[in-house]
Amino acid sequence: MVHHLTKPLIGILLLATLIGGGWYLLHEPDSEATPTYSEAHVGRGAISAVVSATGTLNPINTVQVGSQVSGSIQYLYVDFNDQVKQGQIIAQIDPALFVARRAEAQANLKSAEAARDKAWISVLDTKREYERQAGLHKKKLVADSVLDAARFAYQSAQVEHELKVAGVEQARSALEREQVNLDYTTIYAPIDGVVISRNVDVGQTVAASLQAPTLFTIANDLTRMQVEADVDEAFIGQVHEGQPVSFTVFAYPRRIFSGSVAQVRLQPKVETGVVMYNCIIHVDNADMALKPGMTATVSIQVAHRDDVLTVPNAALRYVPSWPPEQLERLREELKPGQAIVWRVVGDTLTPLTVATGIIGEKLTEISGADLAEGMAIAVQLKREDVKRKRRFGLSLF
Repeated sequence: MVHHLTKPLIGILLLATLIGGGWYLLHEPDSEATPTYSEAHVGRGAISAVVSATGTLNPINTVQVGSQVSGSIQYLYVDFNDQVKQGQIIAQIDPALFVARRAEAQANLKSAEAARDKAWISVLDTKREYERQAGLHKKKLVADSVLDAARFAYQSAQVEHELKVAGVEQARSALEREQVNLDYTTIYAPIDGVVISRNVDVGQTVAASLQAPTLFTIANDLTRMQVEADVDEAFIGQVHEGQPVSFTVFAYPRRIFSGSVAQVRLQPKVETGVVMYNCIIHVDNADMALKPGMTATVSIQVAHRDDVLTVPNAALRYVPSWPPEQLERLREELKPGQAIVWRVVGDTLTPLTVATGIIGEKLTEISGADLAEGMAIAVQLKREDVKRKRRFGLSLF
């Protein structure tokens, strides 16, 4: 009977031992806490400060080809991506209506010229009559009123002739206008380039009554592109012409393209309450990899230094668990442009006051009398890396 009770009793004891040991491991105060920092070292090298922005790629010189007259598209001679030369015919609007208008204007001109010639004949006739009446008046053969009537008729004929001459000029101008409108039915390429957009099809009617409709968009030279990037007003003061630029596009995520700032435009753009300024960045596109309309993620290099001491940005953010009053005294002693890094010597942290320079994406330039390349400094740990060691190196969480 005792033998049968011994095995359950042993099992209960073992289970209690395991539960107690687990509880002990879970609730025993940590024997050692890991530091809240990791070690980094003061480095030496080059550092750059950049301003980030996004922009859109566009050709440097783009011309929108429109129509001065209304009508239906009769022929299209070019399509997307076609190379064109200046003066090349690229489209034809149906000219029938404009040919008829020019013919009407030509007929009106001939009519006006005939009226002018008839008026000139009247001038000659009234002049001859006036001269005849003047001769008779000298001989006292006609009254003054007859001479006055002849003079008035002659002067009226001269004025009428001048009106007819003006009518001829008006008719000639109308003919020239109709000829120009007829010429406008033939669309020519204004520049050498490539067609990047075609907005019409054969048979489509274009209306130019209010504004010239855009038929084609021609880019002058796609081997030279520009990025139009919007830079926040907080950083625009650091951006200047000639600064080097690097950027990426979604089509080539592993390739870094380069360019330079060509222009910082003064006109502000306000988007959702944020003031932005447009920066033009010229880019070489000799291999034609970049396409108009691509989105570019831009980094403008606004400052650069070589052979300087640098520390990770996290080193300037680290604050040890010192008494608040000590930390406050250290902060009060800092001057503008200064910061504190914490030198690591064994398990001891020593504050060093340094002057900061260029602040890059990951590193910051520092200088100070007590600094040396390779010096160990404290860097703030990431939250997920802060763990506490448990006895025997066992952690259940």
